[in-house]
Amino acid sequence: MRRVLAALALVLTLVGTSLADNWPAWRGPQRDGISKESNPPTTWSKTDNVRWRLPLPGPAGSTPIVWGERIFLTSAEGNATVLLCVDTDGKILWKRPLGEGNKVVRKGEGNSASPSPSTDGQKVWANASTGELACFDFDGNEIWRVDLQDRYGKFDIAFGMTATPVLDGDRLYLQLLHTGGAIVACLDKETGKEIWRQNRESDAYAECEHSYASPIIYRDKDREFLITHGADYVVAHRLDNGEEIWRCGGLNPRGNYNPTLRFVATPAAAPGLIVVPSAKNGPVLGLRPDIKGDVTKDESAYLWTRPNNTPDVPSPLIHDGLVYLCRENGVLLCLDAKTGKELYQNRTHAQRHRASPVFADGKIYITAADGTVTVVKAGPEFEVISSNDIEEPLAASPVIADGTLYLRSYDALYAIEPEEKK
Repeated sequence: MRRVLAALALVLTLVGTSLADNWPAWRGPQRDGISKESNPPTTWSKTDNVRWRLPLPGPAGSTPIVWGERIFLTSAEGNATVLLCVDTDGKILWKRPLGEGNKVVRKGEGNSASPSPSTDGQKVWANASTGELACFDFDGNEIWRVDLQDRYGKFDIAFGMTATPVLDGDRLYLQLLHTGGAIVACLDKETGKEIWRQNRESDAYAECEHSYASPIIYRDKDREFLITHGADYVVAHRLDNGEEIWRCGGLNPRGNYNPTLRFVATPAAAPGLIVVPSAKNGPVLGLRPDIKGDVTKDESAYLWTRPNNTPDVPSPLIHDGLVYLCRENGVLLCLDAKTGKELYQNRTHAQRHRASPVFADGKIYITAADGTVTVVKAGPEFEVISSNDIEEPLAASPVIADGTLYLRSYDALYAIEPEEKK
């Protein structure tokens, strides 16, 4: 019996470690930008502490994902988009076509390989912003494929449908918000067949109808729901059928309406709090999760509000009672999660920031577009631990798995490890 119990304890330990070491989706294991890894690397350069650098077939802003000894990432390749499988030694195991007609936007800053893949440890799901969505097994065999534009109508969106679907249990949740239509849908992850779809109503117009944010799931012991963000509103939907539970506007005030206010930053959630960004130095909302109906003018729905200083592209980070907002200009704000009180506002690096912040082992990784990653001490006081430059343009969020930091530039995938691990 002792041997059985010991073996069971070992299995549970290995399973727990495996789960903690993986990075199965954009923003990590819990889709919140938080890693449970200890002692991640904090200093590196283009060559120092770099275990390997793998040149990629083309640029992209999508974040890699990691499961065990496999890394998956999407990339442009000429006029196409592809899904790559790379081992943790930096070798490409396979490459599969994902979509045709790669659309390059904002002078090369973005393209059709912007959405990030997701995995459950057995299969991987990936999509291109042109509408192709496919499922593969870990050996690269295609399980199913669907063209979302054929199914849900042609996309009318300036820079492509960049939202990353949410993989949760046996379902895949999509938000497709654009001028030609606004649809939220749920697919069976094993077959790609539609489980439900809902039209998402809005009075937004012009470019405001275009959303580049991704959906998220809020979950605590009392409730769970899908959150979609765009077209002037943040909206909560039931997971079983997509019906609307609540919505909140006020992110693009009608008295001073900005017809170019498209949402890019994705909301963040922790038990008891949903942090909702807007765009272009607009407001940030701290919402309660236990609300119903249109709460735009319901003061009791708000834990706090900020009239400005929203992160325009990087998504918020919530950890240990604090909210971190990284603005596009590299200014980092730290707020009290309960009250929204500002604890500090300091610049990390004076360059454009596109990637979302990541927390690990008491540190926050802030990534700039010029390839500089600033490591900041987590907590209510601002302190820079290090500044590290790979000297290549970078828009993807950092990934931390099994003691290794992965950075995906427009040119290459980097595996960076602490000095003591080398």
